[in-house]
Amino acid sequence: MKKLLTKINVLLTLLLILVSSCNAVKRVKDDELLLKNNNIYIDSVKNKNADIDNLIIQQPNSSLLGYPLKLNIYNLAKENPNSAFLNWLFKKEKRAGRLEKFLSKKQLIELQNSYIGFNEWLKETGEPPVIINNIDTEKSLARLGAYFYNRGYFNNTTSYEIDTLNYRNKRAGLNYFVTKNKPYFLDTITRNISSKDLDSIYILHKSSSVIKEGQRFELVKFQAERERLNSIFLNSGIYGFQPSSITFDVKRDTIEENNDFKMPVKIQIRNLPQRLNDTLKEVDYKVHHINNVNIFADYNYADNKDSLKSTTYDFYTIYYKDKLKYKPKALTNAIAIIPGEIYRDIDRSLTYRQINNLKNFKYPSIEYIYADSTNTLLNTNIYLTARPRFSLGFNTDLTHSNIQDFGISFSSSLISRNVFRGAETLEISGRGTIGSQKNISDDDRFFNISEFGGDIKLNFPRIFFPLKTDKLIPKYMSPQTRILLGTSFQKNIGLDKHNFNGIVSYNWSPTNFKKNIFDLFNIQFIRNLNTDRFFEVYRNTYTQLDNIANGFEDSYPQFFEEDPNDPENPRLSVPTGTQGFIQAVQDGEISLETTDAREVNRIEERRERLTSNNLIFASSFTHSRNNRTGFTDNNFSQFKIKLVAAGNFLSLLTNLTTFEKNDNDQNLVFGVPYSQYIKTEFDYIKYWQVSRNNVFAFRTFLGIAIPYGNSNNIPFLRSYFAGGSNDNRAWEAYSLGPGRTNNINDFNEANLKIAFNIEYRFNIFGDLNGALFADAGNIWNVLDDVEDEKAIFENFSSLSEIALGTGVGLRYDFDFFVLRFDTGFKTYNPALEEKNRWFYDYFKSGVFNIGINYPF
Repeated sequence: MKKLLTKINVLLTLLLILVSSCNAVKRVKDDELLLKNNNIYIDSVKNKNADIDNLIIQQPNSSLLGYPLKLNIYNLAKENPNSAFLNWLFKKEKRAGRLEKFLSKKQLIELQNSYIGFNEWLKETGEPPVIINNIDTEKSLARLGAYFYNRGYFNNTTSYEIDTLNYRNKRAGLNYFVTKNKPYFLDTITRNISSKDLDSIYILHKSSSVIKEGQRFELVKFQAERERLNSIFLNSGIYGFQPSSITFDVKRDTIEENNDFKMPVKIQIRNLPQRLNDTLKEVDYKVHHINNVNIFADYNYADNKDSLKSTTYDFYTIYYKDKLKYKPKALTNAIAIIPGEIYRDIDRSLTYRQINNLKNFKYPSIEYIYADSTNTLLNTNIYLTARPRFSLGFNTDLTHSNIQDFGISFSSSLISRNVFRGAETLEISGRGTIGSQKNISDDDRFFNISEFGGDIKLNFPRIFFPLKTDKLIPKYMSPQTRILLGTSFQKNIGLDKHNFNGIVSYNWSPTNFKKNIFDLFNIQFIRNLNTDRFFEVYRNTYTQLDNIANGFEDSYPQFFEEDPNDPENPRLSVPTGTQGFIQAVQDGEISLETTDAREVNRIEERRERLTSNNLIFASSFTHSRNNRTGFTDNNFSQFKIKLVAAGNFLSLLTNLTTFEKNDNDQNLVFGVPYSQYIKTEFDYIKYWQVSRNNVFAFRTFLGIAIPYGNSNNIPFLRSYFAGGSNDNRAWEAYSLGPGRTNNINDFNEANLKIAFNIEYRFNIFGDLNGALFADAGNIWNVLDDVEDEKAIFENFSSLSEIALGTGVGLRYDFDFFVLRFDTGFKTYNPALEEKNRWFYDYFKSGVFNIGINYPF
């Protein structure tokens, strides 16, 4: 890794030297000026609104930390690379002949094409110099004028000047000046609505109007009012409403002497224009009701509708061929369009979403047909085309991690749809990984580690529960039930675990931006098969114990073995020597200093904890909100809160039955003490779009898990860790904390975590982006059995142990995923002495991270 970082630094240094030698005005002619800066002054005050800045057509060349990188890359290219190559080739009389003999004529032509191609790449990657252009400047003035005109400043004036005094050597800035003058305000608002039905609906919703008397005129509010009314009409029974029917008659007095700068507004909504033969006439908009809803199950467009069979359920008519493959309720539950109700466009959208959530049908087709001559009743036809009953998938991947040097993973899944005729899906999946780990001394095979597992998942498109929940969670929330049973087996990975888990989970979405998940039961049983490997796996812990045992090899030779790397200094044997030494210390047979004795006890407590089997019987509730409208939306917030309660159900059973107990007075289930704790997590993410290609992102996380009752600590798999590519990037995963301890364990974890992340993302060129980031946070132990005061969160003074890492990163956008490279440096390290915590060995502390997609 250090060699890689060194190579990267050398390449970056060479690139900077090359680019810094470029002349920014190399391509700027004597009668031209390179645009360096835009300034906009609004009523003599310098503008700070990024939206207004973006109105300017000509923007200065982009820069990286103030340096015009793209411009200088462009300047590296030759204006006419073909002529430049030929001039170089024939500059010396015999050069062309010697090269043709050395390379061959064909290769010489390829060399010429490569030279031309490289110069084209420089031009495409870079940016040509932005030359001040009077035409574009006038267009920018027009944009500025239109911007303020649309905000009620109809009499605004604009001008500009070219600033050459503050710049030198064919460089200049542009100053734009806007004088807004007096704005216009809305006076009385009246209406002229042709349709009685529309007029009644308008009056009902008038109080929520976007435009109001006394407001300053803003065109965007009139657009929002049109969208509001269009949505209200479409969802209040008006089928086929056209937003173009809405117009606004706004009158203003242009005679300045009589002008009070108030404008009366008339909202006009005309009827629907229809063409009958050659005659165009207007038809009143009317409220429509849903008459019949017909569901065509397993439909093919080649089918003859007259030959289909039908059945009626809950006022819905279901058509099918030969035999109905689905329970009627399973289909009608997904339909939000209800017979007898008024037409609502939102019901159609909701029906599309709920049918897609069934995962049994392809994208459905919904049509409305007038039922009679009154043109107020609609028949609805919903056409469903079934997906194949069974589908099989298979995936493979190459992997590399701190656990394995090389690995091949594979997975396969079989999906069965409509299992119980209620649109359920059953998925049976298997997965496996075989890999190589050179540190396993007792296995000479190349593929010496493995992990295999399988899951059975059953999904119901409803809440599967003995009691009715329709009123609490109606079908428009797309409720689903997931039942999962799974297991996995590890060989030569850690302590070789068998993992069994079972989940009964419910999820529903009250809106497009809100989602709830309730795990009724989340059961996990972890069985460690090879506990004797503890000191082989957790090498930091072994080293600490071996250092304490140093000096006792003559008195207790049975605990030691020869160290192949240092034959003169024996080491503790594993597992006989390590366990024998610990037992001798605890029995008082070996006397140690108080600090070392405590450390041995701590090591043994951690060994017992990490080698013991775990039974976790938990319930949880997660509520999340995300107002992001799409992948390109970079102005959004995301919020998630999670509450977990583990062991309470089993604890209640102690009132009904008697459990076996171990020596620590813990209740046992199947010979294993069950975990009991309360856990809560808070996660908040916020994005701000600073400019077109620049984004500022912020994240905060707070999590705490408190053991009680049958537990003194939190299971390792449910604890918190700090560090890594998605956390504090100046520390490797599991290496930060707890508290002010200095990486005392191989995998450091605790039950309290605080984290803050900020990141500024910007474009460098093309699909290559950069980032500046700061990560702060740590983990601590609190209200558990850890006694090391350095690891415990005692009070608010412990917040001084929050670690800070800062760094830079590169991201390459492949459209479907982002490849991320980050280097974090330890800016504030709480594990050091207070005088050395800030910037100690800053550049030597760099940690290189590789990740997929953004860290948050």
